[in-house]
Amino acid sequence: MSVETVTRVEIMRSGLIVRWAAIMGAVLLTGACTQATGLAGVGAQPPATTPAAGTQAGTGTQAGTQAGTQAGTQAGTALDPSPVPTPEHQAAELPPRGDDPIVVPPPKLSKYAYTFPVKGCETTYQRKLLVLPKTTIWAGQGCAFVAPIGGVVDEVNVQNRWRPSTDAGADREGRFVTIVGDDGVRYLGGHLDSIADGVKPGVRVKAGQVLGRVGRTGNARDTGPNLYFAISWKTGPAYWWVRRGMVEPWDYLDAWQTGNRTLSPRDETLALRGKLGETPRCTVLCASKQAPQPSKTPKPRKTDEVITLNPTIAPLGPP
Repeated sequence: MSVETVTRVEIMRSGLIVRWAAIMGAVLLTGACTQATGLAGVGAQPPATTPAAGTQAGTGTQAGTQAGTQAGTQAGTALDPSPVPTPEHQAAELPPRGDDPIVVPPPKLSKYAYTFPVKGCETTYQRKLLVLPKTTIWAGQGCAFVAPIGGVVDEVNVQNRWRPSTDAGADREGRFVTIVGDDGVRYLGGHLDSIADGVKPGVRVKAGQVLGRVGRTGNARDTGPNLYFAISWKTGPAYWWVRRGMVEPWDYLDAWQTGNRTLSPRDETLALRGKLGETPRCTVLCASKQAPQPSKTPKPRKTDEVITLNPTIAPLGPP
């Protein structure tokens, strides 16, 4: 190797040493400004507590400082045992408020519209079969009996003919009004105290129109005021036992009062009339009491519906 070549090598080595010296000087100068954190931001002493994430990024550059600060803030928030919830967090924890309920009308069960037969008063009524398929609607004296449906007045009894001595079946409802509704069904309101003006056979009435006032006529004279309410089909006056009730009415009253005002007794009434006939015979509470009539002539007596005669006039003579 020539002297010139050796000289060039030494010069290159000297340049490298100078450069390394400059780099190490810059590093030592930077470390002196970071409160003894060591090289590349690493502390010379072991930390007493877990270092914040921000110091791991170093402080050599502005980007490292910002990243460390942000990470340290996040770590500190995570270690906070009782963080303060933000309004957005509180809103997320609360259940959503439900919408107001949607009012759904009851289904339309027929083309007819009905109304409860007592208007403007508190009422109670029987919901089971006691003796006859009718119901007693208890209401205050003078409460309005109204037409449960539009129709035509059929019968009106303005006189209270009932007498306890005879207890005639045709008179037990006292003052009463019947109408034949537009649905073809007959409705009876009995035990009335009075009949409304202008209500007479053949007059057309509207649903809810006042037909009379609740009272205690007929065999209700010893009870509280009430309305005798019955559902049947049209017959002549002689078949009073049909008028007093053939179809149980309480399910329809329940619907008209609190449920579906289009629930109609038409189908049930027509089906029962088809089964029993238009004028079925009386089977319940049919006989009236016989008023005592003094007489010298012996007359046949009824005992349990069996006629007994005086043996002296027995048609077949002695056995």
